[in-house]
Amino acid sequence: MISRIDFTQPLAPGAPRLRYAFGTPREVLAAHALHEVRGVLDAVHAAAEQGRWCVGFVRYEAAAAFDAALLTHASDGPLAWFAVYDAPLPWSAPDAEPPAQVTWTDSPDRATFDAALAQIQQAIAAGELYQVNHTAPLRGTLQGSPQALFAALQRAQPGGYAAHIDTGGEQVLSVSPELFFDWQDAPEGGRLLTRPMKGTAPRGATPEDDALQAAHLRTAPKERAENVMIVDLLRNDVSRIALPHSVRVPVLFATQALPTVWQMTSDVTARTRPGTTLTEVFAALFPCGSVTGAPKVRAMQMIHALEGAPRGVYCGAVGVVRPAGPLGAQGQHAVAATFNVPIRTVVLRAEGAQTRATCGIGSGITSGALADAEWQEWQHKRAFVERASQPFDLLETLALKTGTFQHLDEHLARLQSATAHFGVPWDAAAVSQCLQALAAGHAEGAWRVRLLLDATGTPRAEAFALQPTAEPVRLQLAPRPLAEAHSEFVRYKTTRRAHYAAFAPTTPGVFDTVLWNTAGEITEGTFGNIAALIDGRWVTPPLSSGLLPGVGRAVALREGRVVEAVLRVADVPRVQGWAFINSLRGWLAAELD
Repeated sequence: MISRIDFTQPLAPGAPRLRYAFGTPREVLAAHALHEVRGVLDAVHAAAEQGRWCVGFVRYEAAAAFDAALLTHASDGPLAWFAVYDAPLPWSAPDAEPPAQVTWTDSPDRATFDAALAQIQQAIAAGELYQVNHTAPLRGTLQGSPQALFAALQRAQPGGYAAHIDTGGEQVLSVSPELFFDWQDAPEGGRLLTRPMKGTAPRGATPEDDALQAAHLRTAPKERAENVMIVDLLRNDVSRIALPHSVRVPVLFATQALPTVWQMTSDVTARTRPGTTLTEVFAALFPCGSVTGAPKVRAMQMIHALEGAPRGVYCGAVGVVRPAGPLGAQGQHAVAATFNVPIRTVVLRAEGAQTRATCGIGSGITSGALADAEWQEWQHKRAFVERASQPFDLLETLALKTGTFQHLDEHLARLQSATAHFGVPWDAAAVSQCLQALAAGHAEGAWRVRLLLDATGTPRAEAFALQPTAEPVRLQLAPRPLAEAHSEFVRYKTTRRAHYAAFAPTTPGVFDTVLWNTAGEITEGTFGNIAALIDGRWVTPPLSSGLLPGVGRAVALREGRVVEAVLRVADVPRVQGWAFINSLRGWLAAELD
């Protein structure tokens, strides 16, 4: 029953992370009924005053313990659960284990999503509310250990406020980037920071596109309106426990880069009144307005009507309450508490021989929300759990000819970029040694080399004889769009290639399939890039269309053989010639069936 936390300390910039493990607790405090919730939080506060550390969570369904008007479904677990420890242990990563794998079998339905969005916007148009945070669960089954899955989740969503809490009955694996509140109590009045996260944009395919996405997020009226509504709600909530005139908004519309999305955050700060308790902080703030909407009471009523099951720990609070500073005059420590908003959170439960996994996904719906854009936002947000759910290696495919690797520097630069994106350790010397060892054994002939890096950054390489390719090669057009065209598993080369395999040619003599995205733009092939001769010039689709930045493609661009231009399926009849490009085989003349 070992738990772990890995939290930043937002009220102490530059301070080391709260990165600890916890063994067997001295006691467990749990509330199974609404009237018990306040008592548990009071006991947690008292334990921290006595110098003890408390790690746990409060479920979303505990809201009515603080305000009976906050409507939720009946809870499916303890409303509040905290383990109490005499002291934390040093962080120790679990022993190496086989990668975990989650098979997600139940996902949100688009038709249901559209219907819910329409109902929310009708209520907004009627003046009932301004915003609703609408969510739905992903459900699946875990193969492997919770510890291995937590490690994969942390790689997929590094930093922030991560916690692995094992209650015995369920395990909470939270890698939330969102701060609920950080509170440092003091006899003369405490310090409180809340940092609501509202407003989302996808990461760009190129550094230039990425910067444009961030700039758009900062300036988009819909995103700013969504953020400021919640900031106003939090200001009002915070004022309930704040010293007069101490509520401030020192940061508004900041953008935070996460692996798959940009998020907008704002800071609301205050000085809390002397004698404020942890229970009073929760009574003022819980649930966080970023996961309810505004006004909170009506938004939660609508959430109850639209969402048919309890949210559970998701959208509640996960955190640590601890002693702060030396003993005071009364023989007690001041109390410090840091809680996340448990988005980006997987909850595991044993059901018979299986371990069931649940993960919530959601977004704030306002009057300006468009169904397609909101649905796409959900796909971007779930990318963190998709990345962690299936183990994969980073991959580069190189040509080795008479003992020399072709375009080696370009391949290694692309691989290093992928390690930075996926949080994989990069050891250039180990990679070089691995390749040199393989080349020494294949000094003659032409070889296709697969260079792989696993999650630990350990390289391995394998070689296969490279046969010449007769030209022109035959291409076929995909019968449907590649929905994952803008996925990180397209933008970076990995062994996770099921989305490509689904389009692999099965007709004899067909070399590759020309893919296209949901906007009707041609992107690439399943294992190489594409060029087309149209209007008297050779063009290749830009990265913004959703494709791998191939090394062969980069060489052709650098040499001026092609230029980037959007190429649509509708343009196919006008194409005068086709080519297939990759670094392994170079430029191959092609014909499209």
